[in-house]
Amino acid sequence: MILFLWKGLIRDPSRSLFPVITVSVGVMLTVVLHNWIAGLEGELVKASARFTTGHLRVTTRAYALEEDQFPNDLALLGVDSLVRDLRQRYPGLLWSPRIRFGGLIDIPDTAGETRDQGPAVGFAVDLLGRETSEVRTLNLGQAIARGRLPARKGEALLSDEFAAKLGVGIGETATLVGATRHGSLATANFVVAGTVRFGITMLDRGTIIADIEDIREALDMSDAAGEVLGYFPDELYRDDEASGIAADFHRLLPDTAGEFAPVMVTLRNQAGLGQTLDVWSYLTGVLLLVFILVMSIVLWNAGLMAGLRRYGEVGLRLAMGEPKGRIYRAMLGESVMIGILGSALGTVLGLGVSFYLQETGIDVGSMMKNASIMLANVLRARVTPSSYVIGFVPGLTATLLGSSIAGIGIYRRQTAQLTKELQS
Repeated sequence: MILFLWKGLIRDPSRSLFPVITVSVGVMLTVVLHNWIAGLEGELVKASARFTTGHLRVTTRAYALEEDQFPNDLALLGVDSLVRDLRQRYPGLLWSPRIRFGGLIDIPDTAGETRDQGPAVGFAVDLLGRETSEVRTLNLGQAIARGRLPARKGEALLSDEFAAKLGVGIGETATLVGATRHGSLATANFVVAGTVRFGITMLDRGTIIADIEDIREALDMSDAAGEVLGYFPDELYRDDEASGIAADFHRLLPDTAGEFAPVMVTLRNQAGLGQTLDVWSYLTGVLLLVFILVMSIVLWNAGLMAGLRRYGEVGLRLAMGEPKGRIYRAMLGESVMIGILGSALGTVLGLGVSFYLQETGIDVGSMMKNASIMLANVLRARVTPSSYVIGFVPGLTATLLGSSIAGIGIYRRQTAQLTKELQS
């Protein structure tokens, strides 16, 4: 029976060509948009994890409530012992202390007077030590635009756009003006070892990256850090595993822990990322539903047109005694074949476009000049295992739904009128 239906579709392209094209186009768009949304989600999670949230983050309760203000007066103390404990208790993760801070970068002239200055956001990470992988985590090696990575005490990196705006070159001195943990004025001189370009507007506007020990000395934060970030070694965030680790960490805290007690928060529960990821999952579902409905309507109309064209054929089969149910099931069988063929073709085309967008991406930097979201200027699609099957959901559902509705007319045919219909 399957071979019979297949031969019918092949020998009569008018019965299959338009539906196959319709399904292929719809499936291709579904696959491309699904992969595009997955790419946006992946870029947001990756950038946020690298620079702000980690996969897990340990801070004090008080710091977590005001984190946007970089409240280093509420920072963690005894960080070295805390990090050792975390590495021992959860060896499957990479743990790194960080200090985020704000300040003014002042560029002096030859006389020591201010030549130019501008506000900056700073990251203090372990650039010179050997116990963390912060250089790899922040992708500093590939982000270097000019110069090199800091190799000794007192060296720092500036974002390339920021350095060009200030007119500071490699090897020149930049002065950080900020506030210590106790609120007093803090100043520190750094030699600009290199500049970086992350491709993230929010960071490229004005960022300084220095070794954590230099910043601890400048901000009077000995053995302190604003946060300790934890990362899965493969750089993939797994919410279930991260939530389990956070729950285990909190079970060990005493019930009387105060506002300066350490708390562990997962990536999903920071910066509204959970809501954002939920919205994108919802958009994916809406996307599938829309394409299913649109293609169903188109295929329903195609089925009605085919039914009119095949009116005599169906009547003849009924007149020969073929049951209505068998004819109806045969039409559904044809729709399944069309759905599979169109879905396969559309998936191949969609994956081709998606792989291209995954490699080259689309530069939207001109649209993100004032962006405050941690998202790369070059947006890329991301092909996932589900990309290979997601298109079959609307492809098969739409063809079956359209044929089911269009085929109802078979049951409305009156057998008593068949002879008159055939004669006419």
